[in-house]
This record gives sequence, structure tokens and C-alpha cells, in this order.
Amino acid sequence: MKTEHRAGPTPGTPTNAPRGNFMATKQRPLRRLLVPLLLVALIAAACSNSKSDDDGGPSADSGSSGGSGNGGEGVPGVTDDEIRFSAFGTISNNPLGTCVLECYVKGIEAYFAYRNDEGGIHGRDLVLTEPIDDELSKNQQRAIEITTANDTFGAFSATQVANGWSEITKAGMPLYPWNIHPAESTDEAVFGNQGVPCLECPRRVDAYAVKLAEAKKVGILGYGVSENSKQAASASRESIETYSDDIGGAEVGYFNDNIAFGMPNGIGPEVSAMKDAGVDMIIASIDLNGMKTLAQELERQGLGDVPMLHANTYDQAFVKEAGDLFEGDFMFVTFRPFEADAAGSQLDTFKEWMDETGSEITEPAMYGWINADTAYEALEAAGEDFDRAKVIAAANEQLTEYTAGGLVSPIDFSKQHAPPTVDDPAAHSGPYDCGAILQVKDAEFEVVGDAAKPWSCWPSDTFDWSEPEQMNFK
Repeated sequence: MKTEHRAGPTPGTPTNAPRGNFMATKQRPLRRLLVPLLLVALIAAACSNSKSDDDGGPSADSGSSGGSGNGGEGVPGVTDDEIRFSAFGTISNNPLGTCVLECYVKGIEAYFAYRNDEGGIHGRDLVLTEPIDDELSKNQQRAIEITTANDTFGAFSATQVANGWSEITKAGMPLYPWNIHPAESTDEAVFGNQGVPCLECPRRVDAYAVKLAEAKKVGILGYGVSENSKQAASASRESIETYSDDIGGAEVGYFNDNIAFGMPNGIGPEVSAMKDAGVDMIIASIDLNGMKTLAQELERQGLGDVPMLHANTYDQAFVKEAGDLFEGDFMFVTFRPFEADAAGSQLDTFKEWMDETGSEITEPAMYGWINADTAYEALEAAGEDFDRAKVIAAANEQLTEYTAGGLVSPIDFSKQHAPPTVDDPAAHSGPYDCGAILQVKDAEFEVVGDAAKPWSCWPSDTFDWSEPEQMNFK
């Protein structure tokens, strides 16, 4: 029997300090995973995607999609008073030492408290059951436990290994995950915090950061043990080569996608090689601790002024503690930054209810809030006569310019369950290709451009170069 966590304004245990996007120091929250770092030895084979019934809806185990057509009656996880959700993911045995599930669920609980304070939805409170630790290697096992119990309506997930996600969708349940695993996110019942990204496509944001830094020789680094990190490094190289003429003639001066995880022997030779090559900017798809080790070695070799573009260091406390080590560096995030103006978005509401529930503001918590908002909006779209299949269908049909109240750039769930491709970028893209760019100044993050329009956006139907348009979404 699961112990429920009823979301409400009762203060809870604070989470760790604000952190970077995916990876962070032990006991710290983690930074965004545009390119998640996973140790290859720990990655299990992904399960196959769920199949569809003849009518185009997701397949389901007996009773899993339930619903008598009477306002949720007979639907698993739904009572007269509640709509219950599971959450599963990584707490223990994380080799990166990062806060994953326990930080993520704080955002879900804060969002549920906010909506329940307004009266809930369809006459019911939103309830999160006790989060389930997958211990890194048991994600599939935990997913099977959830589907076998069949006592929750849908599931949330934040994990380092996502080989159980297909078990949720095969059972006909909607899944709302921190979408850092593209290969496991392609089912019609998966609704992440972003559309499925293309790891092989050129990224204009990389080239734009190089242009902002006025760099001419770029060093690119990735981890050898992570295929995602290697793909990200390759995409960065492709980006600089593709847009070189548009960004002042910058070129790749050094490339190494075989950096040892943890840098057990340091990174002195690599920094020396970059110094000899005249590198004046670095793009690295490595974790926060690795970035600190790299920055320290750059400082030691007299290259402390070389700016870096970070994939995983959106952690204000960590950056402040580092003094001027990251001064002038750039960050890229996929949600509305905490430093941006709220400008009609849910950002102030997020901060208010994180405080109301006694939780610290972290990046994983923001992803939990976004996922919870998606679940709410899907229920709203399905109407009072809802069940799992109707919620999944309604989200795919109606959430076509979804912004989580201005916290993400528009997502079109009718077509973003597959990644864009180089040959056909528009087929599986949202209305825009956007991200928020930050720069470290005096050990603080500042939005590049207009803080009221924090999104740097490009057309999504082409990879051709253009200057980004500063945009705001509500």
C-alpha cells in the first residue's frame, strides 16, 4: 500500500540548494539535460515503444484505461475526491551524486497544492503517492509495480535510466517525465517538459553563443562513456562548421569526445592542447563537476578568461561558491529562467507555491511543476467525462501550442513525440526553436537580452542561420 503525499500548503522538508541542469555536486540539485550524461555501463536496453489499438488509442491492460463514461467513475486512481498519480525515478545509487526524484517531486507537490487550493479539477484533489526510488537500475521493475497495482491514474518520472517508461505507456497510462531521454520519449502517451530533441541536428544556440563571445577558435569536449555526450559534442562541431560564415568565421580548433568521466587523471594535457591550438572558447557537454575541474585547469594554465558554454551548470549556489571561476561563461536552459521577468507567466506562481510548501527552488522542481501543469491541462482538455485514453487523446489533439503558462517555449504534442531531422526539421518541431541564454556576471546569472523576453528563438522549419528573435510566451 502506497503512502500518499496529499499536496497542500503544509511546509515540507527543503530540497537541496538551486542546482545545475542535470549534473551537480553531491547533495546539490542538478542541471538541465539538453544532453543527459549516462554511464554506458549502467544503461539497460530500452524497452520497445507501446503499440496502438485498432482505433488509434494506446493499448492497455485489462481495466487499465477504465472509465464508465461517468465523470471518471471506475477509472484507476480516481475516486469521488481524488485523482492519484505515481512518481518514480532515481534517488539512491546515482553515480553522479545528484538530486533527481526527491527534488523533482517538490515541484509536483507545489503545483498540486496550488491547484487544490483553487478547488482541484473535476471536483477532485490532485494527489501524489509516495515517490518510488528506482535505485538507478530498477526503473523497469518499479514501473511494473505501478502498472500491476493499477491504483494511480498516471505517472511522473525523473530518472537516470528510463527503461521502464514503456511499461507505463503499454498499460495505457499517461506519463509525464523530465524528458532527458529522447529514445524513450517517443510514445504518444509521453508528455515531457519539451518535445523529443534531435541530438544530431546543428544547434544555432551554440553558434550564437560563440558569436556573442566573439570567439574564433572553439574547443569542444564530450565524455567517451556517454553516447549522448558524444552526440552532443558532434552536434556542436557540426554547428560551428555549418554557421562559421555567419558568426565571424569561427572554426573548431580542438575536438575531443573521449574525455574520461570524473577526469581521474585531470585534464591538463587537453587544456594544453587547446592552448596550443589558440582556443578562445569552449563548448563542453559534461557535468558540473567536470566543468569546475576544467575551469580550474584553465585558470592554472593562464586561460581563465576563456569563456565556456555549459550544458549542465545552472546552479546559482555552486557558481557563487566558485567565485570568479565561471565569470563570463554562458548557460543555455530550456525553461523560463528564474532570473527572467515573470511577464504574465506562471514563474511568480511557481516561486510562491514553492515557498508555501517549504521547498527550495531548484531546476528539477521546475520540471516537476511543468510536468504537473501538463497533467492538469490534459485533464482539463479531456473534460469531466475523462479516462486515461481520453486524456492522452485530448493532450495530443488540443495541446498544440502548450507553454506551461509561459514556462516553456510552445510545444505541439500533436507531432513532437519524435525528434526533428536534418532533412525535415518541421515535421516534428514546435512553432519555434527556442532557448534561454544566460551569462555569469559577478557570480550571478543574467538573462542575455531582454529579461521580459527571455527566449532566443529561430524558425523551426529550417536550420538556416538567422539572428534570433527575443520572444515571450504566456
